[in-house]
Amino acid sequence: MTPRTIVLDANVLMRAVLGRRVDRLLESFAAQVTFLAPDVAFDDVREHLASVLTKRGELNALQPALEKLTKLRLAVRAVDQAEYEAMKPAALARIGPRDPDDWPILACALALNCPIWTEDKDFFGTGVATWTTALVELYFTEPDPGSPGSPGSADH
Repeated sequence: MTPRTIVLDANVLMRAVLGRRVDRLLESFAAQVTFLAPDVAFDDVREHLASVLTKRGELNALQPALEKLTKLRLAVRAVDQAEYEAMKPAALARIGPRDPDDWPILACALALNCPIWTEDKDFFGTGVATWTTALVELYFTEPDPGSPGSPGSADH
């Protein structure tokens, strides 16, 4: 099976910091999947973490959450803007007016030719595969379409 690569949206990073399911998936599949996120996605999470925790009535959890976000960079490689900047015009054209602030996620996926893990419907219809947390494990575990023994391969 070919190693898998996927770009995480900031909302998935936030779920990794505040929840359990994303964190468990990252840990379970770290050996077979390369997890990436644009550097700015980490900044977005850091910027919004306090307000999310305040809304939850958990402001005392800010420091542990910031520490978890820092540790998350061990599991999810931050992609420098220089690696995806060239895809900015294409990303902006594809995401259109839906949420132009999300262009780095889409540009990163376009530059690295991989899908996006997101809960954001703004990425649907952009020409890049998207996976939600509910189904992303299928992407991690299904055989490659072209690999021997997989559905759709030439040896069936």
